[in-house]
Amino acid sequence: DDTKAARLYRLAAEQGLAKAQLNLARFCVLGRGMPQDADEAAHLIRLAADQGLADAQHNLAVLCEHGMGMPQDDTKAARLYRLAAEQGLAKAQLNLARFCVLGRGMPQDADEAAHLIRLAADQGLADAQHNLAVLCEHGMGMP
Repeated sequence: DDTKAARLYRLAAEQGLAKAQLNLARFCVLGRGMPQDADEAAHLIRLAADQGLADAQHNLAVLCEHGMGMPQDDTKAARLYRLAAEQGLAKAQLNLARFCVLGRGMPQDADEAAHLIRLAADQGLADAQHNLAVLCEHGMGMP
């Protein structure tokens, strides 16, 4: 029952539980058990990210990168991807690697990108394994 789940997520979110804030944000985006509300979703993701929840930091970085629910800001997105990546979140490591390669919101750094791709690949992230294979094939960023 999505309506009941949304109500319960809201109760827990209002008490500051980061996981509930992130789940309620997902319900806001999808309109599950409540009307769709992108602004509320961004607010909830920000609250969870501020508590250090890696998935929320990554999701907030995506919003910053694309200017969804907030101004587009590559520097802030890079900082948020780094916070999540440092907690071991593979998708954040891969996104931060992309920023390193492109020099988005940070100086270009191919070696750091390769390191991050290896970390994400070691966790089994298929896109990172593919990117690592490309690096190996071309002898780029590898010791």
